Amino acid sequence: MSAQLRDLHGSLVEIVGVMNRPQRDEAMVREAGISLDRALFPLLVLVERLGPIGVVELADRVGRDYTTVSRQVTKLESLDLIQRQASALDRRLRESVITEKGKVMTDRVDAARERIGVSIFSTWDEGDFDNLVRLMRKFAEELKDDSARATQDMG
Repeated sequence: MSAQLRDLHGSLVEIVGVMNRPQRDEAMVREAGISLDRALFPLLVLVERLGPIGVVELADRVGRDYTTVSRQVTKLESLDLIQRQASALDRRLRESVITEKGKVMTDRVDAARERIGVSIFSTWDEGDFDNLVRLMRKFAEELKDDSARATQDMG
């Protein structure tokens, strides 16, 4: 299992490296036919997927300083792509949610992502693709659970 774990880690490093390339976001923005600064793109998608979400969690998820993300969230709000509201759990905190205009934009991104994905997986057997999706979901859940346990152990 040790060699397989090393191979798995290498594959994940490769995937994350490709996904984090600025050129990848630029290509996705072009494919979606939208006009949005590359730095704002992942934040908009995360707000749509995970919102309502606060600046600190957004910053943590994208690996940026929260002050930088706060400025970028302000920019998204000025473009009417997100809006900020008081947290339902703690009225002192402000969370971002997607606006209708922002949702239209992320829907275009989803359509572009699907076109790109269809191209990437066009030669794959349907069963292999189904297994990849199932196993990646299982892996993601285990990682999330392990991360939550590690955070609890630290606190």
